[in-house]
Amino acid sequence: MTKKVYCLTTVLCLATAGLNAQSDVDSCGEPDLHHVECGKLYQLPHFQPDMATSRVPDDYDLKYHRIECTIDPAVNYISGKVTTRFVPKTAGFSEMSFDLSHELAVTSVVYHGQAAIFEQTANDVLRIVFPAVIPAGTLDSVAVQYEGTPPKTGFGSWNQTSHNGAPVIWTLSEPYGARDWWPCKQTLVDKPDSVDVLVTTPAAYRAASNGLLVHEIQNGGFKTYHWKTRYPIAAYLVAVAVTNYAVYSDFVPLSGGGQLEVLNYVYPESLADAQAGTAAITPIVRLFDSLTIQYPFAAEKYGHAQFGWGGGMEHQTMTFVVNYGYGLLAHECAHQWFGDYITCGSWKDIWLNEGFATYFEGLTRERYFSPADWYNWKLGKLLSVTSAPGGSVFCADTTSVGRIFSGRLTYNKGAYLLHMLRWKLGNEAFFNGLKSYLNDPALAYGYARTADLQQHLEQAGGQNLQTFFNQWFYGEGYPSYDVFWGPDGSKINVSIFQNTSHASVPFFEMPVPLRFSNGVQDTIVVFDHTFSGQSFSVELPYKVYSAEFDPDLWLLSRHNSVFQTTAAGNPVPQVPEVSIIPNPATDGRVNLVLTALQGTEARLWLQSPEGKTLLSRTSTLHSGKNEISLESGLLPAGVYWLNVQTTGGIRAEKVVIY
Repeated sequence: MTKKVYCLTTVLCLATAGLNAQSDVDSCGEPDLHHVECGKLYQLPHFQPDMATSRVPDDYDLKYHRIECTIDPAVNYISGKVTTRFVPKTAGFSEMSFDLSHELAVTSVVYHGQAAIFEQTANDVLRIVFPAVIPAGTLDSVAVQYEGTPPKTGFGSWNQTSHNGAPVIWTLSEPYGARDWWPCKQTLVDKPDSVDVLVTTPAAYRAASNGLLVHEIQNGGFKTYHWKTRYPIAAYLVAVAVTNYAVYSDFVPLSGGGQLEVLNYVYPESLADAQAGTAAITPIVRLFDSLTIQYPFAAEKYGHAQFGWGGGMEHQTMTFVVNYGYGLLAHECAHQWFGDYITCGSWKDIWLNEGFATYFEGLTRERYFSPADWYNWKLGKLLSVTSAPGGSVFCADTTSVGRIFSGRLTYNKGAYLLHMLRWKLGNEAFFNGLKSYLNDPALAYGYARTADLQQHLEQAGGQNLQTFFNQWFYGEGYPSYDVFWGPDGSKINVSIFQNTSHASVPFFEMPVPLRFSNGVQDTIVVFDHTFSGQSFSVELPYKVYSAEFDPDLWLLSRHNSVFQTTAAGNPVPQVPEVSIIPNPATDGRVNLVLTALQGTEARLWLQSPEGKTLLSRTSTLHSGKNEISLESGLLPAGVYWLNVQTTGGIRAEKVVIY
């Protein structure tokens, strides 16, 4: 069987348009300030802060944090000290602020060895007043000591639970919870260039965190675990987890040479399941490495730490996971490129994290699983998105955590938006555009907005994508297509109509694929569909008997119909498509959806297994979807046959009645 792809443009405008249709640390050359270190300075783009994320002004650049905390997982409490290096960006800089919950008590603020004036506000801001102005561009530092029981906001931010009788504490700061357990600058405009995390805990426990474990220090009945990352990191991606972890490593060869350690901290009772599950991480990392750029934190590690939240969280270099299921591991691993290495510059653009991670998990299905698995993955996302008529990938309401992390819109529709961009641009241009986006020095280890991705894809594909993003990213809903096709001598005439599910987008422009077949050969023809009612003509070297709309599910659409017509343009009599919802029927009623042509008379009857007609009715069907109910009354539970007869023939469907 041969498959060919043609790209066609309009040959005829139909008048009947009304039919339905992210190295160690560089020395700063500065005097020792509270024994902190300075990370490598990256030039990052400047964005206006999203005040839903942070309540502090963006008037200083973060350079480094040293987070020292004492955590006993059996006690819901934290005591800590955070030393921060910063550079003022404005003249007259005499005070600074951190995001910090007012439920945590600040016990001291030390600046150059002296106590500094500070206040905590009810809106979770720690304000520090310096004894003198710090000139703009001057590297300086300050240390904050604090303690208390952290609150739980968002997805928890600070959690104390147990597993198999052992206590555990973990953090999950996305989107607004970093301030719940440490003083930070919780923005999506600034990343510290490096972070040290030192967790002191009873010696029976281990602490997981970002970067490399550089020291384990025993001190009586306690241990201090010193983690160090020398890559820029967003506040919400800094994390700790403490319990009686078992530890093992997997190793992944990288395309650039060497191997990546995947360090796993797992609950002892989950060790066997974890070892079996994380074996899949090698092909996953290698696929992402080949499709994009080398794993961006290769000088440190990747890893997993088990926690008790119902899912996963892509903490930089140390993902937290509830279990070791394949899809979860793939999704969170993809975040190391999309979300950690390049982080969304606003929660309005959260799809740059979640849509990418969702789609790249899907790409592992395409590469390593069967065609049916890949098809069903796409179908599941498509049905999720189209289960409601509205909703935009663009997240206008960043005050709602539920909307930011909408599975239907941020994850699934975001993933399908990428899938359609791949279709529209072609494989080579699409993946070249992603590599260009990831290699952009203005974005690397920093933040991006949707316009940055759009620019790189446009350059790679040589297409203006503004209309696409206006319709599919900012707009709501999805299209439904009615396709009419029929022979005309040696040609096939095709007319494509479109309706949309939401008024924000009157028409979605997309290349539309149809597969034509004679039962032995098939050909996919791609039509450049730019308006509803557009007509095309194509020649194929064989007589066509059937046409199938979008057979590989490239388009985010639903409720599509394909109708064959005669050479004169009249509909060919055909049996309507029949859907029975639900099946089994449970309430004494058989609900049908019939897809038919205008004016089709249909006789419907329900038969027993023995062939006895039990219910019968005749209906006139209109073009498109027809919803019909048959009252089954007191029919006993069992298997029946529903028959639909039109001038095109008879279709029989099995019905189960409970």
